[in-house]
Amino acid sequence: MFTGIVEEVGSVAKISDNALTVRASKIIEDMKLGDSIAVNGTCLTSVNFSSTEFSVDLSPETMRRTSLGQLSEGSSVNLERALLASDRMGGHIVQGHVDATGRVMSTKVDGGSIIFRIRVPKRLNPYIVEKGFISVDGISLTVVKRGASSFTLAVIPYTLKNTNLASVSIGDRVNLEADILAKYVESLLDRKTDTGDKTS
Repeated sequence: MFTGIVEEVGSVAKISDNALTVRASKIIEDMKLGDSIAVNGTCLTSVNFSSTEFSVDLSPETMRRTSLGQLSEGSSVNLERALLASDRMGGHIVQGHVDATGRVMSTKVDGGSIIFRIRVPKRLNPYIVEKGFISVDGISLTVVKRGASSFTLAVIPYTLKNTNLASVSIGDRVNLEADILAKYVESLLDRKTDTGDKTS
């Protein structure tokens, strides 16, 4: 489990259809084989590491579901270690299980912030709520407004400086993970309907 508070921006050293190697420093300090690492919001497993880089395996499902396939050597990636039980939870519950990818439609300066508009797949739209949480490339962010097929985010300068969003361009795909609480609520309501529960 993660919080969506990016610890470090790493860079891609190597990528293939089934493996990814990332240059990093901070998140390697206490790394162990088998550790879960969120790379652009995708929960991956450390299979090899040194003092300057780590490697993870990529399954076909991961490549189909996420935007990791668009990475190339030198690409910036958001990195976060799994949450410790003793940590403050500064973002929201992020599993690192990417629901879908969205596409950056536009950016606009708004005071000191940048407004990002992101197109969202239709099946994910019901989980997006104004002022609710969403994970974008592993970053815990707050939805400003929800449209019929897109949503907006106000990204502050600190977030731009400490994540890969500064290098994201219009048309780029980004990994999206909806708030798990919304998905559980939907599942429970569906179950009530399926069983004909009329207690309410």
